Amino acid sequence: MPVRGQLTLFHLRGIRIAVDYSWFLILFLLIWWLSDDYRQVLGEDQDSTTPYLLAVVAALAFFGSILLHELGHAVVAIRNGIPISDITLWLFGGVARMTKDSDSAKTEFKIAVAGPLVSLLIAVAAGGAGIAAAGGADRFWEAMTLEDDAGVSGPVAVLASLTSVNVAVLLFNLLPAFPLDGGRIARAIAWGVSGNRNRATKFAAVIGQGFAYGFIALGMVMLVSVDVVGGIWLAIIGFILAQAARGSFVQSEFSSRIEGIRVADVMDAEPVAIPEDASIERALDEFFLRYRWPWFPVVDASERFRGLLVREAADAVPEPDRIARLVREVYETDASGTLRVRDDDPLESLLGNDALRRLGGLAAVDAEGRLRGVITADQVGRALRDALSGGADAGGGPAGP
Repeated sequence: MPVRGQLTLFHLRGIRIAVDYSWFLILFLLIWWLSDDYRQVLGEDQDSTTPYLLAVVAALAFFGSILLHELGHAVVAIRNGIPISDITLWLFGGVARMTKDSDSAKTEFKIAVAGPLVSLLIAVAAGGAGIAAAGGADRFWEAMTLEDDAGVSGPVAVLASLTSVNVAVLLFNLLPAFPLDGGRIARAIAWGVSGNRNRATKFAAVIGQGFAYGFIALGMVMLVSVDVVGGIWLAIIGFILAQAARGSFVQSEFSSRIEGIRVADVMDAEPVAIPEDASIERALDEFFLRYRWPWFPVVDASERFRGLLVREAADAVPEPDRIARLVREVYETDASGTLRVRDDDPLESLLGNDALRRLGGLAAVDAEGRLRGVITADQVGRALRDALSGGADAGGGPAGP
């Protein structure tokens, strides 16, 4: 489902790759800045179009490297059983959205370090190719430091900027400022030492807030002294980091209150599901018209969860075809695993779950993938309210999606 304010580019193995509309602003600014840099390095005059063409190539290569950085996180997350719903490029880089949090400090560390490793590999590869093409490290260094008329070709200048930007991305992301990669690495280490994820998250969030306020303060100093644009930029980054760190701290507070509660303790353990071999007419008559729910889980003959049938998809089938068309032909498959949750997962793993927020509920399955229940956003909210108020019963009664 498209997200408001975002443009979907393509899907890669079930992961939606998108750009936020703010990305176009930074793309324009990056092309503008880089064209001046290339004009300086190549010694081109103001009428030459070469710097602009190189700037477009370099800007797209930069965002390509950011996408690869996020795909590094995504690949490791998926290999550790954590589905990725989407990767979005935006004003300040990119973000790979996990459907649930890491289940161990080791997994958290591996996911967090994967992105910086990709940036390091890109920087090494671009730098090595640039040095070879430039005929030596000295001349390539002059291109990286924007020396006037450095005597290098356009492709070498592009490789120099790609190397520089990936080194900058690597160093910035390794700052121990949660939720940057360095902050997540710090959380993983603290988690491994303490054995408590919530305590580690609070520790990392406090460090993240400290760095964020430092960025804001430094940005204000730059604003009134040396660099107005850089000061504003740094202050905005600090503000965004402060908000994100604060949100992580609050979420960890919630998590500590519901620690020990499992999905099975809260879910509706008697879900209504549609067989995948049922006709669309039967699905509409016996399920949607009877229960008035917006979607139903779909199961196979062994009661294994297959996906969701949404009312709009069923209604879209022409009325004369509804007897012959089967549910398996139109339901939304769960190839990425974002529409389900394990019934033995901790309830806190659902906090911030995008699919739960989008659909209002998720299918709860056992280790073999059989449908065991439905967990709704209302049930999660009720459990949170009970935990915060000190209620003894955090469970919820049967409810539809």
